[in-house]
Amino acid sequence: MSDEENFYEAIGGRATIERIVKVFYAGVAEDEVLRPMYPEEDLGPAAERFTMFLEQYWGGPTTYSEQRGHPRLRMRHAPFAVNSEARDHWLKHFRAGLDAAGLDPEHDARFWGYAQHAAQFMINTPD
Repeated sequence: MSDEENFYEAIGGRATIERIVKVFYAGVAEDEVLRPMYPEEDLGPAAERFTMFLEQYWGGPTTYSEQRGHPRLRMRHAPFAVNSEARDHWLKHFRAGLDAAGLDPEHDARFWGYAQHAAQFMINTPD
């Protein structure tokens, strides 16, 4: 990655993040642990929010903050009991999304490392 190219651009931008998120939410839609955490019948709005968040996090457009303010991830997820089982289910679907994206090993490892850290950080309910 050159100094002029950020991670977002290096992985293929929005198209790549949309692919990851699409596969992720296909898994969530059928997941008995995670699906109840999404009160909306249509997961489309949640997928768009997640896409915008990941874009911004990795150096793409700042649309997420422009529309929703600071991410405040733990606060936004506080109404839901997130335990290690939920974390593991979340990571399973995120891993499927990364696999579908087919990133090169270095980018995949960096994205996966972030996902693992974020998932652990979101735990708010002990087992």
